[in-house]
Amino acid sequence: MVAGSVAQRPGNGGHTWVFLQYLLGFRKLGWEVLFLDRLEPEMSVDAAGRPAPLERSVNVAYVERVLRAFDLGERWAVFHGEGAMAGMSRARVLEEAARAALVINVNGFFDDEEVLAAPGLRVYLDIDPGFAHMWRALGLHDAFQGHDAYVTVGENVGGPGCTIPTGGIDWVTTPQPVVLEHWPPQDGPGEAFTSVGSWRGPFGPVEFDGRTYGLRVHEFRKFAELPRRVTAPLEIALDIDEADAADVELLRRGGWRLRDPREIAADPWRYRAYLQGSSAEFMVAKNMYVQSRSGWFSDRSICYLASGRPVLAQDTGFSDYYPVGRGLVAFSTIEEAEDGVERIAADHRAHSRAARALAQERFESSHVLGGLLKKLGIA
Repeated sequence: MVAGSVAQRPGNGGHTWVFLQYLLGFRKLGWEVLFLDRLEPEMSVDAAGRPAPLERSVNVAYVERVLRAFDLGERWAVFHGEGAMAGMSRARVLEEAARAALVINVNGFFDDEEVLAAPGLRVYLDIDPGFAHMWRALGLHDAFQGHDAYVTVGENVGGPGCTIPTGGIDWVTTPQPVVLEHWPPQDGPGEAFTSVGSWRGPFGPVEFDGRTYGLRVHEFRKFAELPRRVTAPLEIALDIDEADAADVELLRRGGWRLRDPREIAADPWRYRAYLQGSSAEFMVAKNMYVQSRSGWFSDRSICYLASGRPVLAQDTGFSDYYPVGRGLVAFSTIEEAEDGVERIAADHRAHSRAARALAQERFESSHVLGGLLKKLGIA
């Protein structure tokens, strides 16, 4: 069972792919899969954003449409804060949970204690390393309680040089998976260096151990002038609030082409088409990931690589684990980013082949998820 938050964010194709990779990847390994989600009453809305009953909400309609398209039409359930259900019935979910080898609870979002208690193993999967760890250390919130095993995509967590507190937990580290057949390599050079992301996201900066750990905005401003310094076009589909109008102007002055993610990433298919129509990705990470030296590497970047689209990525410590320089190029400064853009553009075909090869070797779902199961003691 994979538990997460697709219904909460309908129309966010990139976020949806995070969970699809696990569901489709485990199914490829021969497992039966079940997706669990929850929705608080105030989250249940219609297409115009007005409050709506669960069964008539755009949230449930989105989950059902996506999972049906990937032949998972009956293998899901959305729990409602008032006890209502959509998809599989609660009784059936409990039957499935009782025979489940494990439940993977992404960021601890799913909180039905009866369901979580039934599988053989309750796994907390951390895909946003640093925030929850520091909240727990500061006594603000403990998202980890109620689980048996703890997995993080911050591959440096627990290692030397990483400032994310482990909280005494023995963290299992893993890369994120990609189901390669859903991300075939593309021909041609593409149109621009692109990315998709949020300017701030749902969390605020964290003060911990005398340092402030911030968001993507705090890193991206350092590279606002990059398009003026390179020959290739740079574009980002950016979720940014109207209150950040000064930053929008900063990016426009720097030469960035800004796109609306609600248009180009409104479902998994449009998101995939946008990534695959790109020349390469230019990836800026959250300051939390960079400053903590977390080893985090983006699920989105892995999709670019699988598509044969090179990735120019801000180094979070992932260069300790993955070969960089061809297909995947790491940078820390604007000068290094400038050099990376020009190197990729000058030999795009070679970088494209190397990108796909890296995805096949290091991020292919059966390899990643099979390895994760072994680390968790599940054959």
